[in-house]
Amino acid sequence: MNLYATVLGIIVFMLLAVSLGSLRNVKTKADYLVAGRSLPAFVLVFTLLCSWIGSGSLLGGAENAYRHGFAALWQAGGGWAGLLLIYFIAPRARKFAQFTIPDLLEARYSQTARVLGVIAILFTYTAVTSYQFVGGGDILHLVFPTFITPVLGQYILAGFVIVFTAIAGMASVAYMDVAIGLLATAALIVAFPVLMHRAGGWGAVHAALPATHFQVLGDLSFAQAMELFLPTCLLLLGNQSMYQKFFSAKSEKAATRAVVGWIIGTVILETVIVAIAVVGSALYPVGEVHDRPREILAYCGLHGFGGSRLLEILGALLVGAIFAKIISTANNWLFSPATNLINDIFLRYIAPESSNKRTLAISRLMVVLLGLWALYQSLHVQSVLKKSLYAYTIYSAALTPVILAAFFWKRATASAAVASIAVGTVVTISWDTSFVHAHVPAILAQRDAIFPALFLSLIALVAVSLLTPPPSSAQLKPFAEQ
Repeated sequence: MNLYATVLGIIVFMLLAVSLGSLRNVKTKADYLVAGRSLPAFVLVFTLLCSWIGSGSLLGGAENAYRHGFAALWQAGGGWAGLLLIYFIAPRARKFAQFTIPDLLEARYSQTARVLGVIAILFTYTAVTSYQFVGGGDILHLVFPTFITPVLGQYILAGFVIVFTAIAGMASVAYMDVAIGLLATAALIVAFPVLMHRAGGWGAVHAALPATHFQVLGDLSFAQAMELFLPTCLLLLGNQSMYQKFFSAKSEKAATRAVVGWIIGTVILETVIVAIAVVGSALYPVGEVHDRPREILAYCGLHGFGGSRLLEILGALLVGAIFAKIISTANNWLFSPATNLINDIFLRYIAPESSNKRTLAISRLMVVLLGLWALYQSLHVQSVLKKSLYAYTIYSAALTPVILAAFFWKRATASAAVASIAVGTVVTISWDTSFVHAHVPAILAQRDAIFPALFLSLIALVAVSLLTPPPSSAQLKPFAEQ
């Protein structure tokens, strides 16, 4: 355990050093929120990769793979499909060059759309941050089982993330992601063949697991596969954290190049994560990890690399990389809604003439308050997979349709956007309540919220757009093709 503790300590120290090193360059709102619009493609690749692959993949996706095998790739595949479309959105987003998604919503639609967008983002992003705290707490408990409970680990992880995020904003988040991305990519790729060899090779893994673990749908129905695919795809297409990275790019060309690297890195890493979890389910079919399958990757790192000092170091690096990725993802998803409260509420409606010094102080305060709210939510998370799909669905139904319409459908109107955001948010949040279950047919009520929420959101967007006057040319100009 001393080795694992040392690796985690070094990672935390390095992340703190990067944050403090970035602090001297933060003097204005643009420095804090979008890194002064200076990020090159190389940095963008890793910060995009780190903001996307966190506990949703490392815990939720791994839990899914442990239970269902390679069918878990339906969840990852939604992101891959979204990435192919994002290639065409990235240069337009950089051309628009604002600070947040609600900036985009007001420019294209209305102030009401901006405010409703902020509400949907707060629900989604703090929910995502909350299960990063759960994942980090699990790892700290695994490494220090005598001293740190999972709940205490959540408090410690939350403290790390709040401090790192508050110090220097987007600059610290982006440059931390480069180091974390390199470490995680190397550790996961090297760990997979070692674990496969320990399991006895591909044939032994195949023989130890149900045949469904290696089928396209596995033991899932097509509807269940779509419930994994659609929320992930639509979240990625409208992901504010991603758009903020594009707003932070040095140029439109840098944003486009970054997407290519992001696609390659995401496909490789998410496939390796699922493959390690499948091998882990063959190595450890019973015991502690069977009851908490979301911990399978870290459990493999702790128990699957004995026999030599070199292998033990590799296991420690794997655990450290997972821990660092969780911190990085939490940084990204906590920082993003804080920018909304500052840019879309404080500076827009409360103190538009606020000085840079005051704005930076309030920005850091918002990070702390949102971090505490996310911590409170984390204490009530039962399943990371379920929580992640809930968070994805809010965003997918409420915001992604109107964001894509802003770029690709000139007929979308302000009233329609407001209706679509409101309907998507309300249906998702209320779907699992007793009221809905009492008034909706059982065959529909037992499905996840993504289908009804997305369907009704799209109906509202299209129907209201066609029933209201088209937008003005001034609203459309910033979103025109280059």
